[in-house]
Amino acid sequence: MEQKQKIDMTTGPIMKKVLLFAIPIILGNVLQQLYTTVDTLVVGRFCGDTSLAAIGTSAQPVEMLLCIFLGIGTGASILVSQYAGAGDGEGLRRVAATAVFFVYVCGIPLCVLGIFAAPLILRFMGAPEDTWNAAVTYTSIVFLGSLGNIGYNMNAGILRGLGDSKASLWFLVVSCITNIVLDLVFVAGLSMDVGGAALSTSIAMYFSWFVSIRYLRRRFPETDFPILPRGFDGGELKHIVSIGLPIGLNNSLYSMGHVALQTLVNAQGSTFMAGQAVAGRITGLSNVAITALSSAATTFSGQNYGAKNYERLRQGHLKIPIVSGLVTLAAGLFMISIRMPILRFFSKGEMVLMYASRYVVIMLLSQWLYAIFNGIICMVNGVGLIRYTTVVNLLMLWAVRIPSAYLIARFFDGTYVMLCFPISFGFGMLMMLGYDFLSPRWKAILHAQ
Repeated sequence: MEQKQKIDMTTGPIMKKVLLFAIPIILGNVLQQLYTTVDTLVVGRFCGDTSLAAIGTSAQPVEMLLCIFLGIGTGASILVSQYAGAGDGEGLRRVAATAVFFVYVCGIPLCVLGIFAAPLILRFMGAPEDTWNAAVTYTSIVFLGSLGNIGYNMNAGILRGLGDSKASLWFLVVSCITNIVLDLVFVAGLSMDVGGAALSTSIAMYFSWFVSIRYLRRRFPETDFPILPRGFDGGELKHIVSIGLPIGLNNSLYSMGHVALQTLVNAQGSTFMAGQAVAGRITGLSNVAITALSSAATTFSGQNYGAKNYERLRQGHLKIPIVSGLVTLAAGLFMISIRMPILRFFSKGEMVLMYASRYVVIMLLSQWLYAIFNGIICMVNGVGLIRYTTVVNLLMLWAVRIPSAYLIARFFDGTYVMLCFPISFGFGMLMMLGYDFLSPRWKAILHAQ
């Protein structure tokens, strides 16, 4: 194995290591955003606003069913980072074998389940009739790619736990090029509409998964990473599930909440739906620093906890979330300043652009609150303390965001429903800052000797 590929978070300047770790993830997240951005751009140019609205409303049901499994992948990543910090090679091999077993056992049924569940979820969401057929087609085909999606994200999490954040970037460069080429072939060339966009995305995800398997086997032989399932360790599976299942269930319930919010969006009509879908391409790009620095926070926390380096954990526990908030705010202000030229790439409809612009401004002026909130959560999750973070996430969504959204739609104006996000971001940040300063268990870890 080439050690230069790994970043050891237990030594050296904290923010330098965190940023070196995060930069490849930021670039990789930009490329992941390009998956959906290219779909949106090509479909918007060659198929029209109705197909664009169909893609926008189809994202939520896919996310809802995938989130629980991707959350368990986060559990595997946390264990890998702890074993890597402790230098436990046998533990790494057990987690790798168990993770591969989990991918196949869960991913294959999900491919089938998603196809049957997609129409039911879309019907619950109140997808308009003019987008119905396209939304069902897009969602069903994307679900066929869910095995590749789960497999890739599981492997990317394992690599991050090992301290290697660069490899996923190169996997995504290749798969993103594949996605762009296939989009142009299927949608622009063969006129396959949203079905072609979904097919190109699914094929690209499978390609990323296969490349990540080959990389893990060649560069990290100490993990003895299997291609096909060959058994699992019951104890490690229990640990992975005990950490990852609450995260996954929380993420899934979070996505269910977004499905509920999508019903409010759909109630405003296909023009507003298209505006939100277009705006999501900008807000998603400005959000990449949050997920990258949060991944770095989880790995930093896990590795230092595994190495019993509590002093270093204490030094980084607020520094990393605050830097994440500042970077997110700067990126948001920049994207606001150039939003209109970008939005016009996706649609020429004046009402679509007006709704999209409003959404972008409101979201990007408040995402820094979410960055700080999520950074603290990932620091806490990295040591395995997930109960409080799960409760706060659920409260932020179900007790704050959804009720405020319905109140806004009921008594104010449904086209301002996105105001529920800054309200919930502020609530979540305050709750996690309170935990950071007041929790006896968290303070005991930070001040352990």
